Amino acid sequence: MKELLTRTECTAMRGIAILGIMLHNYCHYVKGIVKENEYQFVDGRCDRLWEVLTNPDEFLPMHLLSFFGHYGVPVFLFLSGYGLIKKYETSPNPSNFLRYHYLKLLRMLIVGFVLFIMVDAVTPGRFPYHWDNVIAQLLMYINVLPEPDKIIWPGIYWFFGLMMELYIVYRLLLYRRSSWWVVVLIAACWLLQVFCDPDGDTLNRLRYNFIGGMLPFGLGVLCGRHFPHSCVPSVASYQRSSAIFHTILFLSAIPLVIAMSFNFHSWLLIPVLIIVGTVAMVKVLPEAVMKVLVWFGTYSAAMFVAHPIARKLFITVAWQRDAYDGLMLYFVAAIGLSWAVKQIIDRIPSPKLL
Repeated sequence: MKELLTRTECTAMRGIAILGIMLHNYCHYVKGIVKENEYQFVDGRCDRLWEVLTNPDEFLPMHLLSFFGHYGVPVFLFLSGYGLIKKYETSPNPSNFLRYHYLKLLRMLIVGFVLFIMVDAVTPGRFPYHWDNVIAQLLMYINVLPEPDKIIWPGIYWFFGLMMELYIVYRLLLYRRSSWWVVVLIAACWLLQVFCDPDGDTLNRLRYNFIGGMLPFGLGVLCGRHFPHSCVPSVASYQRSSAIFHTILFLSAIPLVIAMSFNFHSWLLIPVLIIVGTVAMVKVLPEAVMKVLVWFGTYSAAMFVAHPIARKLFITVAWQRDAYDGLMLYFVAAIGLSWAVKQIIDRIPSPKLL
């Protein structure tokens, strides 16, 4: 009997997710690179993607990372939902659940945010922070305020507010309740997006909040509840057939994700394929590659809060000199900075679940 996802595979998936997010968050700031459809669906960006796919140039890898790298976020949301089921629905009723998870998030956020605002203050392009937005960021309700994409800086920190919302939804609506509640909530959140203007402000607001993240998070909850084990014995013939199956699944997901990116309604469902493809990927990757991804996954929390600092320092290299020079310097700096940030975070006392 085997778990659907082992601890090692979950960590490797976090490594894949953080690499995608980190590289995306640099590439999409480089001039001339295709921008992503993350919070809104903009036809012009699809046209630019088609243009670079049919007439590739030297920046094709950066175009692809910019356009698709943000899909690391649904992978994190899926793993969060999956992990909540494994940790809490098989244990006694936890008290102070929301307090505990808020402090866990704050433990990461405060380190990255403090370091970032200090770097931001002494580098060109200083952001005009307002005291009420700083409080909203630290209390993690900034996502619900108007024009979140103009007040959340660095942009990636919107994820903390999203996670806090999903913890609230899980604890109040989904915890130890029928899985039909999960299905209904996923469907309701999807329908709310379907009837929005694809490039309108309403969709933008929804996707900054739990409505936009419910699909991958809910899938994690459902998988944690209903696909906990594989009942097929781990014999050699099964392992071979499983490897073939997962390889086909992974390779099939790639063209489907690209094709679905050109239509608004199919675009809303891409996170499902991203999750399926990532799960299949970690089932077939060589051990040497898995070790590298597991290392990145181990540092994923620190890397998540640290990489905007490195980006602020090195994005000008891409603007003024060479895009790949800047990307390499940023990548190396982000890894080193993540190690340092993890040392700081690990020295902050962890909250206790009372």
